Amino acid sequence: MKEARKLNFKETATDILFDIIGGILYAAGIYSFAANAEFAPGGISGLGIIINHFTNIPIGTCVLLLNVPVILICLKMLGKRFLLKSLCTMAISTVFLDVVFPQLPSYSGDPLMAAMFAGALSGAGLGLVYARGSSTGGTDFVIMSLRKKMPHLSIGTISILVDGCVILLGGLVFGRIDAVLQGIVMTALSTMMVDKITTGFVTGQVVFIVTAHGSDVSKKIMDETERGVTAIKGIGMFTGAEKNILMCACSRAEAVRIRSLVHKEDRSALVMICPFDSVYGEGFQEHAS
Repeated sequence: MKEARKLNFKETATDILFDIIGGILYAAGIYSFAANAEFAPGGISGLGIIINHFTNIPIGTCVLLLNVPVILICLKMLGKRFLLKSLCTMAISTVFLDVVFPQLPSYSGDPLMAAMFAGALSGAGLGLVYARGSSTGGTDFVIMSLRKKMPHLSIGTISILVDGCVILLGGLVFGRIDAVLQGIVMTALSTMMVDKITTGFVTGQVVFIVTAHGSDVSKKIMDETERGVTAIKGIGMFTGAEKNILMCACSRAEAVRIRSLVHKEDRSALVMICPFDSVYGEGFQEHAS
């Protein structure tokens, strides 16, 4: 019982810590860079900047108010626990957006730099929040709900449609084509940062080798690179001959070396090299607890 409570406390404390760090980064990107440079990124944060431009209602408060109807619509679809965690995240982000960062100096330099830093910082903040199973609300709720109802739809397609409309609206409001371009740059960088943080910065290659000399080829790879190799039995359907399909996860540099080693050992082998974003297990990243 005590262990369960300790674990629960530790998990809650970690969630709050990630929310605070994520809220700081997100607010820095939105308030200090995007809002001051007068362009709107995609999503509800972009709508918040547009409303703030006309009404002077704080951006965080705008985002929070815009989220209320979205939360009510998506409540059944996403579940109470996820929504409660998200409400906590939204409250923390609102404090940093409306109370903390207005007291700090904002960036007023090059517009492109503003868009790039806005995307990198807000994306890093969102990535930390998503990594703990929470959200800042807004279009995230809409996209997740649509995906549950219509799983055949691509998340990317939905995001592009929703974000594109907000970015174009920002261009009309601020009266500059540059505002549209800045919104696109920020949104693209933010998405990239979210992907990197949630899937991992450790990129590499998976090498697949189809060969009739599986033992010799795998021994050569393991001896020369110290990377593990997994063998799968296969049959070449054109010839009917038995083949070994070898699989080896490695770095980009090692993939080039492995291809050369395979070529020396079996010139007729088929080598396929595929990129991966992250891999977990011995020799790579540790599994999350």
